[in-house]
Amino acid sequence: MNVVPIKTWSVSEEEEDGMDREHPILWRRMIELMTEHDLSEKAVLDFGCNQGGFLRMLYNARPYRAALGVDIAEDSVAKAQARRGELPVEYRVTTDISDLRDHFDIAFSHEVIYLLPDLAAHARDMFNVLRPGGVYYATSGCHRENPRWQTWRPMIQEVSSIPVPDYSVNDYADAFREAGFTVTARPFRIEEFVPIDPADEYHPTVADKLDYYSRVKTLFRLVVPTR
Repeated sequence: MNVVPIKTWSVSEEEEDGMDREHPILWRRMIELMTEHDLSEKAVLDFGCNQGGFLRMLYNARPYRAALGVDIAEDSVAKAQARRGELPVEYRVTTDISDLRDHFDIAFSHEVIYLLPDLAAHARDMFNVLRPGGVYYATSGCHRENPRWQTWRPMIQEVSSIPVPDYSVNDYADAFREAGFTVTARPFRIEEFVPIDPADEYHPTVADKLDYYSRVKTLFRLVVPTR
């Protein structure tokens, strides 16, 4: 599956840069919840890498052999490339990974799958690029079971450079199961103090925010069966 490149995910550069500042607490939690600890011989894929922050954090926590970050946002990938340093990472402006069959051991996406126009095609692509036994960790709190989703969706659309679909948690699970993955999931459930911002339009009350991170936001662990 390939999507036409865009300049940035958000129509606002400030909003785009804000994602890289606000997501570390979430990336840390995703790394904590991984069951794989030694990545020294692993090839890693970050689908929807944005400005590359997750792969930098992952390498500092659990160094990997090699990684690829892909994204359709040209300016974001340029920033990821500029910040790469000496890490064994490559970045591409694309979502077409069809040339990488059986290439990766582990893959990640953070709040990306809810924006995909063809979820089934993405699930098939990810299944094909992972080796037998490979694992894909995908998070999303943007789905119809989120009690604030019908408020969030137009808010996200207002700042998004691409259309925002309307998926349920079951839509995610069904697409990955039909692609061949063994599907498991759990609440994301952040285990540290969550910053409270009174100007946060997405979580107007403290209870809303705590409910979102303890119950609504979901982490899928998707495994390619050994063939």
